[in-house]
Amino acid sequence: MSDEKLPAHDAAHGHGETAVADNPFADPGLPAHQPRRTDIDERAAKRAERQVSLFFLVSMLATVGFIASYVAIDPDKIVYIFPLGHISAMNFALGMTLGVALFCIGAGAVHWARTLMSDVEHPAERHAIEADDEVRADVIEQFKTGAAESGFGRRKMLRNTLIGSMALVPLSGVVLLRDLGPLPEKKLIHTGWEEATPATPIRLINMNTNEPMLASDILVGSLTFAKPGPSALRPAGLQESDEDFQQAIAKDALMLIRIQPEDIKDQKSAELGFEGVLAYSKICTHVGCPISLYEQQTHHALCPCHQSTFDLSDGARVIFGPAGHPLPQLKITTDASGYLIATEDFAEPVGPSFWERRA
Repeated sequence: MSDEKLPAHDAAHGHGETAVADNPFADPGLPAHQPRRTDIDERAAKRAERQVSLFFLVSMLATVGFIASYVAIDPDKIVYIFPLGHISAMNFALGMTLGVALFCIGAGAVHWARTLMSDVEHPAERHAIEADDEVRADVIEQFKTGAAESGFGRRKMLRNTLIGSMALVPLSGVVLLRDLGPLPEKKLIHTGWEEATPATPIRLINMNTNEPMLASDILVGSLTFAKPGPSALRPAGLQESDEDFQQAIAKDALMLIRIQPEDIKDQKSAELGFEGVLAYSKICTHVGCPISLYEQQTHHALCPCHQSTFDLSDGARVIFGPAGHPLPQLKITTDASGYLIATEDFAEPVGPSFWERRA
């Protein structure tokens, strides 16, 4: 549409008085209202309506994509995306789809307001905070006028797509509530040491050197961390390059200490160890923090997060702090070469309590 078809007479009519040079505090008034193309050309208005509806449709598709990503993508899948590097495929998909869904609703609303809603400015005098009956009636009337000018009732496509996008977006949060359900089943009861049996033991691997550990490597008063070695499901053992390493090590991590046999107070704990070498879960039974502080004189292990303290010479029982359970102990011995091995899984689930925990 050419500019000469725009109404020229409106340009000469402003809103309010303009400020004069000798009175800088005078009311500057409002500039003359300039009609938009969508105000005088229904084809332009229809085009803007389709554009706004497209934003809302894209938002609906992105919300559906969010739900599909949550259901279909493996949580452990890692992908390379330039320039972000190696990141979780699920987190990237969820963030992108939800971001697009929310952005399109906002962009559609802004485009609607700038092109189809009334842009005429109405100055109003300041008044008291409380409103009298006349003001309330005026507000109601303005609301009705605004609703009529927005075209919400008249432009059905725009209205329906807005309602659709706003209705679908909350489903993103509803889908996430699925994680509050009874999902753990037996996944939190067993660890990566589950494959260990007397016939097929699993070697303990030093977390720092990535090498098998001899019983003689564990000195009295020392603290050493270990992870599972090669097994049927993990021929190379648990590696940091594994996609599920963080999830697995959160259950499999061990801390090994050596105590003089005569200083071990709990007979069952001594039997699970080997010549004073004891292997306990490194995961605190309060909220799952990794325990890494050890006092060799008292044989106490301290969780740095909330100061839960465990007596490792007495079956790792809790002697202080909010932890509700002793640290589970792994049964260990040595193979023919003298390397430390595990012959069974933890007798109790590691980490914090959960609904399905037996004790």
